[in-house]
Parts: sequence; structure tokens; C-alpha cells
Amino acid sequence: MNNSMITASVSMGALQQKLDMLADNFANSNTVGYKRKTAVFEDILTSVNSQLNDFSQPGRRTPLGFTQGWGARLVSIQTDMSQGVLQQTDNPTDVAIEGNGLFEVRVDDNIGSARAFTRHGPFQLIPDGNGDRILVTNSGQRVVASTANGEDFIRVPQGYELSIAEDGTLIGNGGEGVEPIALGRLKLVQVTNSELLQAVADNLFGIAANINPDNVVRDIALLPAGESGVAVRQGFVEQSNVNLTDEMSDLMIVQRAYQLSARALSSSEQMMGMANNLRA
Repeated sequence: MNNSMITASVSMGALQQKLDMLADNFANSNTVGYKRKTAVFEDILTSVNSQLNDFSQPGRRTPLGFTQGWGARLVSIQTDMSQGVLQQTDNPTDVAIEGNGLFEVRVDDNIGSARAFTRHGPFQLIPDGNGDRILVTNSGQRVVASTANGEDFIRVPQGYELSIAEDGTLIGNGGEGVEPIALGRLKLVQVTNSELLQAVADNLFGIAANINPDNVVRDIALLPAGESGVAVRQGFVEQSNVNLTDEMSDLMIVQRAYQLSARALSSSEQMMGMANNLRA
């Protein structure tokens, strides 16, 4: 009875974490650039216990012994990086990615600060102290570009409009009769190991300090024909890749599993109460 109570309670804890994850997916089903989360479970201390030879009856085809488990636990929460639907906004600072790519941003106002990544493309241009405008996310993180002087923030001079090509090239257009200026290229990275990519606040992804970033993301790799397989769309945003039908199905399955574990726990408690009330 103790075994069944432990197994049920452990499984209920893991299923509660799954329910919390599903709630997060539901809450962000309309969040631009959100990537749904999936859960990975594993058995706990599964073992094969021996049986007496008396259990070896005529006609039995299985070997002696029975498998005993102690429930399941949530091993990891992974991020589903599949493509979401693109929605046209015609806003020049809205940018979406088609393919396996992430925008690179900085968590602070220093280009040397910690790296972060996002698919959340409703960017904004905010003024800085030099009269230029800097491209930032809607939560204030500065977007990174590759320029002739290395990695830097995207600065658009006053009087120029930002234009973004399909390959991420940034151009400042000053209107008729004014020569366009090059502003660099959006810094995009590909995800090589989504299991090591951690979801953090403001719809951003980060990498743990004890993990080599090269094992998680890399610069966009070119295909044999010279293409990257990744395209940047100006004037679009990417919708969440959460499918409410799939999430609702998962929710029903998890709720039924939680109810089953709760009933097993309740039945074990009742059997233990009956055993305690027995009289010699």
C-alpha cells in the first residue's frame, strides 16, 4: 500500500507540472513569436522483483518476476521551434522570420552584455542621445546587427526610414534624391539544440552560463546553392505556434491521468485505514 501511495503521489506531482506547462501554452496562444512547450517524462526507479517458484504454473510463458515502478517524473520542458503563421501588419518595424532562425538581442544597453534570442518581431525605433534611433524589442532589448565594424546595435539616422531585405540587409532610405546608407545586416542565428535553449522573461530565450553557446546556436549556414533557407519579412509578425486543438487534447489526457492517480492514492489510503482498524 505504501508503494502505491508513493507511486501515485509522485506521478501527481509530475502531472501537475505538465498542467502548469499547458496553462502557459494556453495563456500565450495569441502572443506574437511564442513557441509552445512540450514535456518529457521518464520512469523512476523501475525494477524487476523476483517471485517464488510456486508462481511458475503450467502454461506460463513469461519469466518469473514482476516489474515495479515508483511513478514518473518530468525530465525536461522542451521548446517546439516549428514555424508559426505570418500575419501582415505593414508596420515597417515589424519583422518576422521564415525558417530556423532567431533574432539576437542584448539584455542590457551594452553590446558586450549577455546574449538573448527571440522570434518576437514587433520592434520599435526609440531615440538615443545622439539624435539617431535604435531598433529595440517592445520590452526594450536592443536588436543586434552585423556591421562593417563588427556586432553593433541598429542605429537609424534621423530623417531616414528603415528598410529590411529578405536576407536581413538593413538600408536607411532618406527619400527622393538622397543616397541610401547601409546599416548592416540583422544578426540571425540557427538553433542546433533546442533542449539547451531556456525560455526566460519577455518572450526571450537564453543559454545557461555553464553551457557553450556554440552547442546551442550557430550563425546561419548556407545551403549548397548559396541560399540560407531563412528569410526575413518586413511588415509581418509571426503568430504563436500553439494549436489549441492539440493543447486541449493534451489537457484532457493529463486531467484523466491525474484523476486516476488521485483515485489510486485515495484507494491506498482507505486500504491502509482498513488495515489499521483490524482486530486480532
